[in-house]
Amino acid sequence: MAKTVRLIDIGKKLNVSAVTVSKALSGQKGVSEEMREKIVRLADEMGYKRSDSQIESSKEKSFTIGVIVADRYLGENQSFYWKLYQEISKWAISRNCFPMLEVISHEVEKRSELPKVILEKKADGLIVMGEFKHGYAEFLAENIPVPTVNLDTTGRGKVTDCVVSNNLMGGYEMTNYLFEMGHSKIGFVGTRLSTTSIDDRFFGYLKSMMEHGMTVHEDWILDDRDRETGFVDVQNKFELPKEMPTAFFCNCDGTASLLIQKLAQNGYSVPEDVSVIGFDNYIPDQFGGVGLTTYEINTKEMAKRTVHIILHKLRNDNYSTGIFMLPGKFVERDSVKRIAPAVPFV
Repeated sequence: MAKTVRLIDIGKKLNVSAVTVSKALSGQKGVSEEMREKIVRLADEMGYKRSDSQIESSKEKSFTIGVIVADRYLGENQSFYWKLYQEISKWAISRNCFPMLEVISHEVEKRSELPKVILEKKADGLIVMGEFKHGYAEFLAENIPVPTVNLDTTGRGKVTDCVVSNNLMGGYEMTNYLFEMGHSKIGFVGTRLSTTSIDDRFFGYLKSMMEHGMTVHEDWILDDRDRETGFVDVQNKFELPKEMPTAFFCNCDGTASLLIQKLAQNGYSVPEDVSVIGFDNYIPDQFGGVGLTTYEINTKEMAKRTVHIILHKLRNDNYSTGIFMLPGKFVERDSVKRIAPAVPFV
């Protein structure tokens, strides 16, 4: 005969009290979401039979969570935010919530209009995914009447809750890697003052260049997008310098893919002639048979953390986390060629 699983048995395995287990299984306050998930999962694995009242009381209130993103981030080769939204949807649905995506056009942003999910009162809370122009970001911060979390943006300096990747240290790590591979003539591709994430990755690049005692050549800093609209412009940007660096650090994988195409059009081969690295690790396809070395953003954890925060804000008006920063992961492929011994730090 199978032994009956008790609350104390579950608690012993997680080093918590039976009272904590009881609260978690019945949906009561006083237990963190992470611990609640662990307890519920373990209880199911151990075969604990919850009563009907426990199951009913543990059901979370359903919310509609609006998600807004600028249309410039959803164009060709801009699938990062689609991937991020898929992760948000998965986590929101698992918490008995309904995600609702609204794509904000450049015209709506320019006219400073509220998202329809807010105007029509369809959303209980809002996730601002990606960066908007400075004026519109301020407008949203001052006029959104529901709990809000910024994802992959700090909201242009406004005091708010946000979940971001550690872009500065990621840019620093990626540029250091190029030095380790023997490169010292390193360019950067990304329009500065276009988004805070591009700027932070550029600052990481600058930090590495300075620590290695290298001069940053202005003509090695290539724009990839229009600063006003934010749209990537391969026709009028990506202007290659006369004296080429041996490597480029691109602010994102989409930009890296376009740079590789631009290099090929001008007779350069990657990585034989020029090495290229990206950021995000969201483009699964390889570029002309070349696997892109990049810095992977933890989109699953970013989405999970964002849903966790917005739900807490919906349940508690005073809940706030500030800036929640997540580290990424270096991914080495074959778009970088080793050319000489590493340059030592100064």
